Amino acid sequence: MKRRAWLTLGAVLLGGGGVVTYAVASPSGDGGAAGRAKRPVRVHDLPLRATAGGERELPRTRTEQFSMLGVSWADAGQRLHGTAQVRTRALGTGEWSAWQDLETDADPLEDPRARARARGASEPLWVGPSDGVQVRVVQRDGSAGSALPKGIEVSLVDPGVVTDAEAKAAEPAAFVAAGTPTDSAAPTDSAAPTDSAAPTDSAAPSDSAPASDSASPSASASASESPSSTAPTAPTAPPSTVPEPPIVPRADWGADESLSPDPSEYNADVKAVFVHHTDGANDYACSDSAAIVRGVYAYHTQTNGWNDIGYNFLVDKCGTVFEGRKGGVDLPVLGAHTYGWNRESAGIAVLGDYTTTGATNAALASVARVAAWKLGQYGADPATSVQLKAGASQTNHSGTSFTAGSSYTFQRISGHRDGYNTQCPGGSLYAQLPTVRAWASGPVQDLKVTSLSGAGLSGSTYYTKGAVTAHWSTATPGSLISGFELLVDGKAVTSVAGTATSASATLPPGGHTVAVRAVHQSGRATTSAALNVVAETTAPAFTTTPKISLRTGTVDTSAVPVTLGWKATDNTALKSVKLLSPTTATYGPTTTASSRTAPSGTATTWQMRAYDHAGNYRTSSPSYTPVILQETSAVKSGSWTARSSTGYLGGKSYSSGSTGASLSWTFTGRSASWVVSRASSSGQAYVYVDGVRTATVDLKSSTTLYRQAIWTKTWSGSAQRTVKIVVVGTSGRPTITTDGLVYVK
Repeated sequence: MKRRAWLTLGAVLLGGGGVVTYAVASPSGDGGAAGRAKRPVRVHDLPLRATAGGERELPRTRTEQFSMLGVSWADAGQRLHGTAQVRTRALGTGEWSAWQDLETDADPLEDPRARARARGASEPLWVGPSDGVQVRVVQRDGSAGSALPKGIEVSLVDPGVVTDAEAKAAEPAAFVAAGTPTDSAAPTDSAAPTDSAAPTDSAAPSDSAPASDSASPSASASASESPSSTAPTAPTAPPSTVPEPPIVPRADWGADESLSPDPSEYNADVKAVFVHHTDGANDYACSDSAAIVRGVYAYHTQTNGWNDIGYNFLVDKCGTVFEGRKGGVDLPVLGAHTYGWNRESAGIAVLGDYTTTGATNAALASVARVAAWKLGQYGADPATSVQLKAGASQTNHSGTSFTAGSSYTFQRISGHRDGYNTQCPGGSLYAQLPTVRAWASGPVQDLKVTSLSGAGLSGSTYYTKGAVTAHWSTATPGSLISGFELLVDGKAVTSVAGTATSASATLPPGGHTVAVRAVHQSGRATTSAALNVVAETTAPAFTTTPKISLRTGTVDTSAVPVTLGWKATDNTALKSVKLLSPTTATYGPTTTASSRTAPSGTATTWQMRAYDHAGNYRTSSPSYTPVILQETSAVKSGSWTARSSTGYLGGKSYSSGSTGASLSWTFTGRSASWVVSRASSSGQAYVYVDGVRTATVDLKSSTTLYRQAIWTKTWSGSAQRTVKIVVVGTSGRPTITTDGLVYVK
């Protein structure tokens, strides 16, 4: 029987004279545009030729379209002690990639009977749509006693366009019918291989083994992990302690069940889960994930010669879970993923290469969900360890030796490298496995309340009028959380879904504690640190009503310098005071004054609002009018001279150098300021309030200044006041110039 009896076979000459076998699965009979856009899964095998230096190579060669590839060799029981590298030509751009290493430490089959009919192979590598390939295999230094295997070839896998969704996305691309390939008949690419020392195909000596199994009468169509002449009885699926995650069934990702004709085999249970990566690019689109899974399936069955895809489950970077090996996702299906340990475990592979880059949180969450569900069917805690019996004698990646038939301790969620000598699942993903275990087992990790809206924080206490919304975060993804409860004084008052990040409640007046409890899908619960919250509805009070008082500075009719003063208090915690008009500003709870200006002759409303941390507030809106009294309205005594200038208020002022000359203004108000002009020759004046001398003011200034409020006085209340200024007659500079008086009405 031919190795690919299920396929339509053909042969095309390479430029170097070699024969390319290709295989095309029967296309779907689906009609219409979607049917025409579909393309079947195809596998192409190209033999590698031996070079004079003992290497194996395939020069740059144009091929049929493919997206995945790997190398295989005749003896499944032999390891390839060397380096296998590939380059590919991008279908869209025609550009050749850099050399990429293939993972050749792939697990062999455990059953010798199955291994005798299978091929050894590297892990498959996803490279995206390509139409050219170059391959080189070099014996590893220091492995002189281990020759390269015979019959080395490269397998090119085109996952096709199989599902309706893919076909719709592919329209209006023409359907590629099964039959004789066209590109594979093209001669070798005219560009020379980068390794110029490699001899040409035609000059290379042939491998002593046949170049390809595909036409060999002795090749088996498939090889199962453990062949059986009768179909085993499927066990009953036990319920799990956690919910089953969404899983894309084989039919939905386009599995051709004719590639896996043998019946499924089952283990007694699932004691552990081994995590893998599939290798290949990480920049794939998640819409291509089904095609990648089909490619792995075709590679395992048609290149490795296995009965089915090796993994029980596959997960893409967006977190989509795909059913792997057939037999029932809820059953302990025997896989082919971790050599020596398949009989007591399940295998989960993450699509991509995680040697230096970690897997996404979405992928980790899905791995955790699948692992928790499968282990939960048998009452196993994903965070614990377990004894597994070795099915083969070998050494793992870290150098630990195992003897067949003996038992060894493993984490319930382990990496491929823990059981086999491979770098899989990559160093970065392996380092993330503690996170996967914690997410799978519970409780919810790093639960904390991040904010409490509807409340204000003062010190370590929140204040609210009653209605609050708690917001929280966790490190554990919501898909692994059953739900959250909002706790008030230790009692649940609101329950929300595990994907929620907030919940609301209304608190009665008084002091309370508010916390959040998270319940993991395992049932384990954890509670956040409690917040102290006080609910109260008493508004702040202005113990000092907002008032303005005159201050020093330059006076204009439209901008009189004033100081706005106030004092607000609260029964719990004052948060702020805001000025709402005639302009806006916000002040802290301890601020009680602000420098402002106000127009003269016009009443201005000073609206202020005091807030507490609970959101209660009180508003005060007093009105005040600054009034300018010109010097002409004063009662004069002694000699005064009128002066005119645009720099004076109203364009005029009075000057006097006569000792004892005075001006008096009488008004009713609570604040006053005397306005003058200042210069280097200005003298001094006495200021009297209600007949009592209160100040001696020196008007001298190194620069000339107009309209200067030089003296101010504010009283606790409004009353009739008389302010009089008297010329001192200072020696050498007796003259003063007055520009009026301002008071607040």
